[in-house]
Amino acid sequence: MNDLQNIVADLRAEGDELYGFLRNLKAADWAGVTRFKAWTVNDVIAHLYFGDYLGVASHRNAQEFLAFMARVRAAGEPLVTYTRKWLDNASGAPMLEKWHRQFTVMCDLFAASDPDLRLTWAGPDMGIKMFTTARLMETWAHSWAIYDLLGVSRPQSDRIRHIATIGARTYGWSFANRGLEVPGPAPYLELDAPSGAVWRWHTPQDDNRITGTAVEFCQVVTQVRNIADTRLQVNGTPATAWMAIAQCFAGPPEKPPEPGARGLEKQ
Repeated sequence: MNDLQNIVADLRAEGDELYGFLRNLKAADWAGVTRFKAWTVNDVIAHLYFGDYLGVASHRNAQEFLAFMARVRAAGEPLVTYTRKWLDNASGAPMLEKWHRQFTVMCDLFAASDPDLRLTWAGPDMGIKMFTTARLMETWAHSWAIYDLLGVSRPQSDRIRHIATIGARTYGWSFANRGLEVPGPAPYLELDAPSGAVWRWHTPQDDNRITGTAVEFCQVVTQVRNIADTRLQVNGTPATAWMAIAQCFAGPPEKPPEPGARGLEKQ
């Protein structure tokens, strides 16, 4: 397999794992309100569907994608509200099946694509490998809201290396996106993978480093957890400043959750 197909395989595994978990939800669970922007479980899956739909739409017809995005912007309402209306308030098991069908279509389409393909996007064009990695990151990050709400300790795998890599590469961007000066060189990262392997990024520095589990690092850079709610060891001014605002996903600056705001809700 080429690099793109390997990323798609990891994305597919991530989505299929989530799908298998959600198939066991009770009907009432879908209306449960998560700690992520007060979205329901249904809203989370509808949002994943929306992102996957955009990827397929851009791949198939760039002009139709741009026309659709123009309609979304013209609506002038929160994306979660627009998505509910756009999907005719689909919910529960039908929403789950709708998402998984679209997700499978996207994975099949991407796996058969030229690895050098670029997709038209709302901002700059995006390489399909980067877009596929971003879909994996979104699927993994957003699903935490559901696992947390239901009090389920989710399984982890080394598929998150893709997310950790995005996190490592967006050190400078986290500051630039906020109009802030980068406070120093990128911190040395030494992270324990779910498999027990050790992953490393950047130049070793005793006075500017982050160590701990890759899962918690990925939670911080995707803003699933506040750094205070992890056991990551953060040393040095650049590392500390970064972890306070880290954001590995595109778009305007977002505030990380407050300490204690995200985590398992049921025990």
